[in-house]
Amino acid sequence: MISQMLPFFVIVPVILAVFLYVFFTAKIARMLAILAQGLFVFPALFLLAATRYSEIIGTVGHYEGLLGITLRADNLAAVFVFFTVVIFLAIGIYTLQTPYDKSKRLYLFLVFLLQGVLIGLFLTRDFFNVFVLVEVSTIVVAILLMYDNKRRNLFAGMTFIMVNIVVMQFYLFGLGYLYMITGVMDMEAATVIIAGMENNEIALPFALIMTSIASKCSLLPMLTWLPKVNSLTGSRFTIAAVMSGLHIKSGVYLFIRFKDVFGGLGTEFFLVIGIITAVAGIILALSQSEIRLMLAYSTIAQVGLIIVGLSIYPEYNEYSYIGSLFHIVNHAIFKVALFLCASQISYIFGTRDLRKMRGALKISPVIAGTNIVAILGIIGAPLFNGSISKYFLMYGATGPLEWIIIVINFGTILVFVKYSAIFFGKPLGEVRKVERDWYRMSVVIGLSIFCFALGIFGAQVIRFLFNVHVSVSFWGYIEKIAIFAVSLGLAVLFYRFVLAKRDYWILQKLDGFSISFPWICASIGGFFGAVLIYVGYIGVSF
Repeated sequence: MISQMLPFFVIVPVILAVFLYVFFTAKIARMLAILAQGLFVFPALFLLAATRYSEIIGTVGHYEGLLGITLRADNLAAVFVFFTVVIFLAIGIYTLQTPYDKSKRLYLFLVFLLQGVLIGLFLTRDFFNVFVLVEVSTIVVAILLMYDNKRRNLFAGMTFIMVNIVVMQFYLFGLGYLYMITGVMDMEAATVIIAGMENNEIALPFALIMTSIASKCSLLPMLTWLPKVNSLTGSRFTIAAVMSGLHIKSGVYLFIRFKDVFGGLGTEFFLVIGIITAVAGIILALSQSEIRLMLAYSTIAQVGLIIVGLSIYPEYNEYSYIGSLFHIVNHAIFKVALFLCASQISYIFGTRDLRKMRGALKISPVIAGTNIVAILGIIGAPLFNGSISKYFLMYGATGPLEWIIIVINFGTILVFVKYSAIFFGKPLGEVRKVERDWYRMSVVIGLSIFCFALGIFGAQVIRFLFNVHVSVSFWGYIEKIAIFAVSLGLAVLFYRFVLAKRDYWILQKLDGFSISFPWICASIGGFFGAVLIYVGYIGVSF
């Protein structure tokens, strides 16, 4: 019975989007959208419970086997579907009381359509369906970026489309080559066939496909284009929240799936790339004066950390793998909270320039307080969700790798120590009156509660989500608390007596840093060449 429901997880959001756009006024559409999205949480929760012990397979139409369109929901896919539904519910409630306009129905249509496309991406196991769904999501996100019809929005949307066209050509060529050597489009069937092949036989399709997926994750050297697109647009912070909190996770999800398809090929390469991406993301985040750019680059740093966790040989250390998956969930929660809080703080001060924001805690204690809770989550403060996921993520790290992850987390703390300057002091100019919007307040407060609850009950939540029994060592956690306390103290001292006292030319040069479209294409090509050389030649010799 549940297998027959799988297509409806994709179809229902799309049908609802069309229905709301055609038949109802904007005000009624908003209310119905929230109601429907709230009800949609229950089937998503049921799917999560049903996949704890076995995979659920459903077919579209009457074609069975490799010729049909097959949807598969395992535990990983069900977790991604569940938190996708929850995040879109939060975004819907947050926008409930935004000013009325006739195009509101179009905004709801696009949001619900994007949700259906992402859920389809998580459930499909067909290579070509992945290509189609990624292309559709690209178009929807581009329209959302251009939604407010401003010149900056149009430029951001077109940049997003152009880069994705280049990126997906790599995927399409890799898909064609993979089909030529395997004869199948199904991931599970291809996994079995690839397992009997030599690395040099699959090096080219692997390099082509993983280049496109790495770009979707904004890994180095492609890491600058997605944050820049995110900040160029003058559109809503909710769109930035969806992109940074959820849409980029689709790339991470595909990274996990294709990593399994190719049998963990290139693990060491992506471990190094993840480390470099995390460090570069931290440096670029520290350099930014625009609030959305700082948050966007911190997302890139966290994605790099997740890639590191996924590359610490999960077949030998399940804790690191599960910690990385849990950090994906946690990051979606506190990053959406950070963007939504930043939206309200930017409105209060009438600017997105961090240098012109001071005294937020005194002006609006609730908004600033919830923002601080989200910050405690992302920096891995004890008792908050980030501390649990990072504890398990670095569980298998030893020697230099353990110190590298500690340094990465120190950089994250330093970024948000700089960010936290907006909460203290006196306002530097006139501020807008804080309007009580209980819909928005309920969302950010609810997300901040999740940041705390998932820290207190982290092991239980992991057991519920992934059906894996984990335990937190008392003395191991005390050690992590001590490391965090030292890192926090050093970060505060370093910011107060070094970064806040001097203007460093390198940080000034990197403020608002971006690369042109030709250089973006060149970086994608360079990444492809590096993957191909490593997998085809260097990795073979080890």
